[in-house]
Amino acid sequence: MSLEAVATVDVKAAGGVVWRLPGPLIAVIHRPHRDDWSLPKGKLERGEGFEQAALREVEEETRLTCRLGEELQPVFYRDRKGRSKAVRYWLMEAIAGEFEPGDEVDELRWLPFDDAIELLTYEYDRELVRGAGARLVIT
Repeated sequence: MSLEAVATVDVKAAGGVVWRLPGPLIAVIHRPHRDDWSLPKGKLERGEGFEQAALREVEEETRLTCRLGEELQPVFYRDRKGRSKAVRYWLMEAIAGEFEPGDEVDELRWLPFDDAIELLTYEYDRELVRGAGARLVIT
């Protein structure tokens, strides 16, 4: 599906494939209320744009300040309530901060791409990280 299709979904969200050096390593988070391994993301707040929401949600869940990079392919799926959901993701370089466990996210692991793909619970997250690995250019 395309970016144009994002406008037609019930739930709009944004997030990041967060990376850092050396490696690069990818941040994968554990959400205890779902007992899953995922990428940081969340729903847009009223009046908020996708890029702003992506940076805010990543910081809320990981305590990391990030630099927004290239936008990745959006992900479309049905949420637990059966609603259509679209998540727009960006490559994000972690530039400051340190993870602190909280209610929403209790663990963050920095992993090489292949290990992150293996740990992630959802196939759409695995596909996203595969694509991000091919697009990440470190200068």
